[in-house]
Amino acid sequence: MNDRLLVFNCHEAWIYQLRLLQCPLDIIVDLRGRETSGWDQNMRPIPPDTRLLRWDEVLQNRESYGGIIAHNLTDLLDARALDAPRILVLHETIEGAAREQALSVPRHQFREAVAQFVRLTGTHTVAVSKLKARSWRCANDVVPSSADAEDYLPWCGDLAKGLRVANHVARRPYTLLWNFHTEAFAETPVTLVGRNPGWEGVAPAANWADLKETFRRHRFYIHTADPEMEDGYNMAMLEAMAAGLPVLGNRHPTSPIEHGVSGFVSNDPAELRGYARQLLDDRELAGRMGRAAQRLVAGKFSGAKFREGFRRAIEGAQQLWRGRNAGAPRVVETASVN
Repeated sequence: MNDRLLVFNCHEAWIYQLRLLQCPLDIIVDLRGRETSGWDQNMRPIPPDTRLLRWDEVLQNRESYGGIIAHNLTDLLDARALDAPRILVLHETIEGAAREQALSVPRHQFREAVAQFVRLTGTHTVAVSKLKARSWRCANDVVPSSADAEDYLPWCGDLAKGLRVANHVARRPYTLLWNFHTEAFAETPVTLVGRNPGWEGVAPAANWADLKETFRRHRFYIHTADPEMEDGYNMAMLEAMAAGLPVLGNRHPTSPIEHGVSGFVSNDPAELRGYARQLLDDRELAGRMGRAAQRLVAGKFSGAKFREGFRRAIEGAQQLWRGRNAGAPRVVETASVN
């Protein structure tokens, strides 16, 4: 089977990780409903050995693929035209989607419909975290995102400011616990980076090099999230840790942060504000905690672990696809958490 992968364009930062698999990629661009028609190089450069194709070009080429990577049900519906193993990546919880996107059907019905659809289409599902796997209850594998300190610049922390990277905050206030963020850091100098239309003074990074420079100069990173809707970490936070920033946020059962070692966590806004002041006043303390954060992300969220996990997922998708005619496709109800 060809080792070339076909990837629907979404989450450029996440897709960029696929370069770690060291296989050729075809990325479908100019998809309907996406904010950026092509590949958004402000987010990440185009991965090596990659072709950017429109959907009509994919259909005309009739390439043989080792796997098709989809990010939503619309992608999977489009993929019906191709004969290749398929993977659905679960990036969010159903609880977060229901709250922020106002689903028109009850959560349990939507969850059952998704599980049935992936079963009928012989789709292998991959959750980006254990929380997402538990939320959807139909994940075959859990493959967390990764970050590598070698990809980032040496931290200096000369800007006595906090940093947060988040897109479309206005669409996700509950998931991101934005009221808590605002209360905790209202009196703290904080840079918000991301695509947030209408927010004065807020803009996405110009490119990945600009984002790396932003990580390098800021004193600490902020991540807040509702424990029922989102993980205690996301890809931007892992990247900040890899770049040497300590993390401040609310207490969360899935947060990798060790309080007082690689950052500070608290559900008391005033207390969290005090920890922010400590780091703003003490660059050496921030540096020590940032180095601990680097060690943590290197151990738990390495590129090697992502490569191993996603290769395993591709093999699972291929096995499922080969066996689809031998009987009804099977979906494992309890995700692997290795």
